[in-house]
Amino acid sequence: MRTRFILIQTSHAGNVGAAARAMKTMGFDDLVLVAPRWANVLRREETIQRASGALDVLNNARIVETLDEALDGVTHLCATAMIPRDFGPPTRTPREHLEPLATQGDQHVAFLFGSERFGMRNEDVYRCNVALSIPTDPKFGSLNLGAAIQVVAYEWRLALGGYGVREAIAPVQAADAQAVAGMLDHWERSLVDIGFLDPAAPKKLMPRLQQLFNRAQPTPEEIHILRGIAKAMSDATRGPRGS
Repeated sequence: MRTRFILIQTSHAGNVGAAARAMKTMGFDDLVLVAPRWANVLRREETIQRASGALDVLNNARIVETLDEALDGVTHLCATAMIPRDFGPPTRTPREHLEPLATQGDQHVAFLFGSERFGMRNEDVYRCNVALSIPTDPKFGSLNLGAAIQVVAYEWRLALGGYGVREAIAPVQAADAQAVAGMLDHWERSLVDIGFLDPAAPKKLMPRLQQLFNRAQPTPEEIHILRGIAKAMSDATRGPRGS
């Protein structure tokens, strides 16, 4: 599913960089600017800084003079308009519209964003198949351009299948049963040494500890720590070294 983000008459260079960053985080790279305020906006320092490393998106971006040029090859056009129109395409939330759109086969989808100063012209909205409206607090629905692009890019990526969440750390491997049994034997001796366990009347202390560690599934490193604690407990009962 080909995807394009189109920005009309963007007035702030930083928003172009923010758009590139938002797109790249969601795996999109086709950015077209229609008559931006700055002819060199893709090379301006503020743009590059706000892109935060999404330089490939900026390098691939195109600047055109008219919306017609930007729409070349597009088969499904989505406006982004916070204010519903009395006339024009239906207004939908991104999730409501994009989930079924993602199942419609080979489409060339474009998301159209208006000027920060003026929003989208009615004439441009009328050309679209849908007007996407991000559900916000009715008392404060002001989203800056970069934030709006991030939300729409996320919703579209989610509709297309999304990305899996990456684990912060590698999955841990639990210690085997033999290691757990050895640790429990060590703890049993140490608990006797410190007087916590009476070997003549052990009751169910050790079976309960067995169940506790079965639930905890300690790793080999944690088994090593627990055995170190057990050794320290036994050593403490023998007094200072050399005494």
